[in-house]
Amino acid sequence: MSIVIAIPILSVLLILQSAIFSRVVLLKGTADLVLLALVAWALQKRTKTAWHWCIIGGLLVSYVSAVPLVAPLLGYIIAVGVALLLKQRVWQVPLLAMFVTTFFGTIIVQLIELAALRLSGVAIPFFQSINLVTLPSVMLNLLLALPFYALIGDLSNWLYPEELVV
Repeated sequence: MSIVIAIPILSVLLILQSAIFSRVVLLKGTADLVLLALVAWALQKRTKTAWHWCIIGGLLVSYVSAVPLVAPLLGYIIAVGVALLLKQRVWQVPLLAMFVTTFFGTIIVQLIELAALRLSGVAIPFFQSINLVTLPSVMLNLLLALPFYALIGDLSNWLYPEELVV
């Protein structure tokens, strides 16, 4: 059920990201709603389909994005892997894991996309892109991390209700 619902949810987030949140910029950085949803989904207690959501989200963003096809997918796979690793290690403080994964996941995704663009022949100054795109994107994603964790947590509780022990 959660894999089927992933496609419309991630599609709507991608539409919101490309239509509305791409206009809300801090310097030249924008928020990555799909990354936030994937990280929040991976950190939920009862979810088992984090990798499925990751592949779906990565393919959707790859289809819409101007960067080479593999870059967003690879970045999201690494970010979800970090989230699942932190979920095992920092299981008592999931909000800390959300903020840490959002921070490092944004940096990883941005660096992979920057490397893919440079390999494809686009001349982008490295330090300028870090200062004007990556760091502001990290700030915007950290601002949205808590609301996304709460919303995806509610979705997870709706899809995977706790069983009552009698």
